[in-house]
Amino acid sequence: MSADSDSRALGAFLKARRAQLTPQECGLPEPDSARRVAGLRREEVAQLAAISVDYYTRLEQGRVRASVPVLTTLARALRLDGDQETYLYELAGRSDARPRRRRPAQLLRPAMRRLLDQLTETPALVLGKRLDILAWNPAAIALYTDFAALPANRRNYMRLLFTNPVVRQLHQDWAHDAREAVAALRMEAATDPDDPDLAQLVGELSLQDPDFRTWWAEQRVNSASYGTKHYRHRLVGDLTLDCDTWTSPDGSGQRLMILTAEPGSPSHDALRILTSWTTQQPSTDRSEDVSR
Repeated sequence: MSADSDSRALGAFLKARRAQLTPQECGLPEPDSARRVAGLRREEVAQLAAISVDYYTRLEQGRVRASVPVLTTLARALRLDGDQETYLYELAGRSDARPRRRRPAQLLRPAMRRLLDQLTETPALVLGKRLDILAWNPAAIALYTDFAALPANRRNYMRLLFTNPVVRQLHQDWAHDAREAVAALRMEAATDPDDPDLAQLVGELSLQDPDFRTWWAEQRVNSASYGTKHYRHRLVGDLTLDCDTWTSPDGSGQRLMILTAEPGSPSHDALRILTSWTTQQPSTDRSEDVSR
């Protein structure tokens, strides 16, 4: 088969595959009106794969050769199984360059688990790559939400900040906090720019929220490890909390995020009341669910 034939076959495969998927399967919002064609639109696939619509259009038309990172993100965006992914790389002439190893699982460090278990009166989270929420303590549940009730692959700080109404409404100045979080994610992206899970996260949020799309395009970065959070909790009212983050020294990228209040302050009293209502339960990790 010639290179032109391969390009046409790749385009046909991409077009057929996106026609088989629904927005709901890919975590996209419900369409406002009936669609004229079945499946995902080109712009939706492009957003999920974090590539431009023009580039994706040229891929389907056979006018450009896909790079390995693009094929990796497309395989995730289009929910390809093992055989389909192999076929995708073969059509693109990249079968020899296909990634053979999955990224190592994000395993919660035992020291992090012990720290969480000992922090009984202050909310704490362990954040992994892409701001995935790997573990939490009961006080964090009381402050934010019941993380264990969420699907494992949705436990991500950025996803919750933009798509979870309870977490979103908790922030008194949501726009400021969300924009800073986007800048932190952008900073982290530089350490692994070819991460397909990061591309999928950025693509989903870009489609779902115009603010995220705008702030991500700004390319602002933020590496701050401390700051102040202003919350308005539905049970105890206003909270002003210091937020400090410590990075694990083992190179895993895991960070312990702790929220504390000034002793004797109204926020300190409110936080103690809030955490006293929390049902005591062990901190939880999701390492068995995170493969990259």
